[in-house]
This record gives sequence, structure tokens and C-alpha cells, in this order.
Amino acid sequence: MRLDAVAPLRTATAGWRARGERIVLVPTMGALHAGHLALMAHARTIGDRVVASIFVNPTQFGPTEDFSRYPRDVEADLALLAGAGVDAAYLPGVETMYPPGFSTRIEVADLTEGLCGAFRPGHFTGVATVVAKLVNQVGPDVALFGEKDYQQLRVITRAMRDLDVPVEIRGVPTLREADGLALSSRNRYLTPQERAVAPRLNAVLSRIAGALSAGEPATGPVAEGIADLEAAGFAPVQYLAVCDADTLAPVERVVRPARVLAAAYLGRTRLIDNVPVAPGT
Repeated sequence: MRLDAVAPLRTATAGWRARGERIVLVPTMGALHAGHLALMAHARTIGDRVVASIFVNPTQFGPTEDFSRYPRDVEADLALLAGAGVDAAYLPGVETMYPPGFSTRIEVADLTEGLCGAFRPGHFTGVATVVAKLVNQVGPDVALFGEKDYQQLRVITRAMRDLDVPVEIRGVPTLREADGLALSSRNRYLTPQERAVAPRLNAVLSRIAGALSAGEPATGPVAEGIADLEAAGFAPVQYLAVCDADTLAPVERVVRPARVLAAAYLGRTRLIDNVPVAPGT
């Protein structure tokens, strides 16, 4: 079922809720790939009804970013969602999400100040605001997000907690190509030559994670990792950092769960990735 407006969406979800059915929301910006479909499959295992939203959110793109060229293929996306057994595809327009006079924003401090937040001012305000609206419109029991956008996951989790929104936010591990490249809608921007280089990002992060789990301090492996990425053709490397998995505060030694996170350009394409780090034994 395709829904484009809030009223019929709420009618559908109210009926499910009245029957005691558990609703799972999977927000997307379309250009669906196997990573999205893995989220839908997971949603079906934990809920009775699955709602997938498709909305390319203009407020999370900066003025020089790729909003206008972000890949869009609604009919292909709808076919994939139907094949994945999604109960409702919600495709609101910009006028539905941001009607005339819209003037409310949700800002999450601390978690948004480093990493991608330092390079994409306003991005996480747009993310937190649109997710709050989607959750309010759908009323799900659970909302699923991929861990590839790890800072986004932490920001959304904090926003929903701080605002007492009755939804469980769950992260789902990143789905990767056989060579380690994290699946992303933006991967289709890569030239064949760039695609051959792109898996180096995950390889570097995994190597750093291994060194940290073995007890090494972060400074040396991170410096080597940046040099490795630059030598491979990533430019600029916006950040490569080791952060606490919960607070995203930088850490030098891993004594509790952490993440190695990076953002770097390969040609015109900005790639992000992260890997978990467990404390050494």
C-alpha cells in the first residue's frame, strides 16, 4: 500500500494498533539497495507491520551538497518494497513535511559537534527534526536505522529519549559488499576506478580497530590510517577518529565499547564508515 499523506497513514496504523499489532518503521531516502532490504527483513522478524518511508529530506543537505543529484527512482523503490513484504510505503511530499510557516527545529547538543557535525552544519538538526516528524506520523513501536550512519543513530536515539518519544530506536549492523565496502546509495556516484579503491576505507578502519583491541593507543594507528587513505587517493580525509560508542567523545585507549569512524572524499563522492572496537582482554 502506497500512502502520501498523514491522515490515511494514521488510519492504517491505528487499525493495526487496535488489533495489538507491533509496528516497525524503516525511514529511508530512497535509492534503495540491499542494505535497506536487510533493514526491512529485520523489521519483519521483530514486528507485525512494517512501514518504510521514502523522503529525500532537504533540510539535512547543505547548500553545496548533493540534494539535487541525490539518486531517485520511486518506481524501482516501490517494487523492491513490495518484494520485501512491506505493509505500507509512505512517500510524503515536501509540503507535507514542511508546510508553509514551518519554523520548528530539533537540535541535539554535544553529539553533533564533532565528526560529521563539524563538516555539515545543520545536518543533524535536519535529521532529528524529520525523524521526529516521521515517528510522530507513523507512531511505531520500533524504528530501525543502519549503523553505517553511526553518529546519526546516536543523535536520533538521544533526541527520542530526551523528548520522551515512545519509540525504541534500534541500530542494525552495516551490510557490506564482499570486499568490505559499506552499502550506500551514494556508491553509485563512484567511477569504476574509484570503486576499486573504495574498500580501502573499511580495511584501514578494521586494521585500526584490531590495534586498539590489542591495547595500542589510538594516536599512532590513526595517523598511519590517514596516511594510508591519502596515499590511496582519498582527499580530503575529513576525519578519522576513535570515539566512545555511546557519547562519541574521543578516546585514546579503548577500555569500553568504542567506534573507529571516518569520512573522506574519493573524487566527488563523500564516503563514511565505522567499525566497532571492543576492549582488549
